[in-house]
Amino acid sequence: MLLLLNHRAFMAAPLRSIKRALSSTSSALKWEGGVSMVQGASRGLGLEFVKQLLKKNEKGHVIATCRNPDGATALCDLKNEFPERLNILQLDLTIESTIEASASSIRERYGSLNLLINASGILSIPNVLQPVTETTLTKVQKSSLLLAYEVNSVGPILVIKHMWPLLKAGGGSGTERDVAVVANLSARVGSIGDNHLGGWHSYRSSKAALNQLTKTVSVEFARKKDPVICLLLHPGTVDTDLSRPFQRNVPEGKLFTKEFSVNKLLSIINNAKSHDNGKFFAWDGQEIPW
Repeated sequence: MLLLLNHRAFMAAPLRSIKRALSSTSSALKWEGGVSMVQGASRGLGLEFVKQLLKKNEKGHVIATCRNPDGATALCDLKNEFPERLNILQLDLTIESTIEASASSIRERYGSLNLLINASGILSIPNVLQPVTETTLTKVQKSSLLLAYEVNSVGPILVIKHMWPLLKAGGGSGTERDVAVVANLSARVGSIGDNHLGGWHSYRSSKAALNQLTKTVSVEFARKKDPVICLLLHPGTVDTDLSRPFQRNVPEGKLFTKEFSVNKLLSIINNAKSHDNGKFFAWDGQEIPW
């Protein structure tokens, strides 16, 4: 009897290994082209990222998140165009439970992520957050500082926190990269070394905080040898709702279209290597000082 049990155990071990291998292969084939998530995808650069990810990669899957999917008309139009490869989820950066719910949904449907793009950000809200008035310290308001910090800094890091296991599971599988990539949209005005003009206290400081938080996360990823890297990306001044109130002072030739900027940023993402972990790049691939 003991001999029979040992024989069964001996036979079961290789069978389990074969099943695991087949399951792993099946999963890799299922998501050929990779699985990308764009947080803040209802308009502007986030929406353009979704468009280009879908159109440039015929096999890749994209998860687009935003606060109000029902009101995201352009995103819904893309869903009709790519019904099998685009999944839209509700996520509010200021409500962590919605981030957790999105992570759970992605885990159940895909099991992994290969790319996370945090595209959400606020610069100005009429009568609430107005950088044009923050030209002097006397105009700085606590409410503006905290709101900018919550959306531009805290929110993206919480998204990374909850998507981390999925990114570790995905790594570079299904893509041409060796690693999964977290790309946080920052801004040159968040650079302390590049700050020669002052002003815009809330926006500047929130992006500087995002830079520091992302750099800190990148150190942890490297220490734990996770197949994930973090990038900070400055898209340039792009013709979007975010920049529209401030475009009159932009030099000729320096106001980019969404298509141009996102194409440049995706090139940086797609060519990223492990040694780029924690770096801050402008749209043209040049590193920006902290």
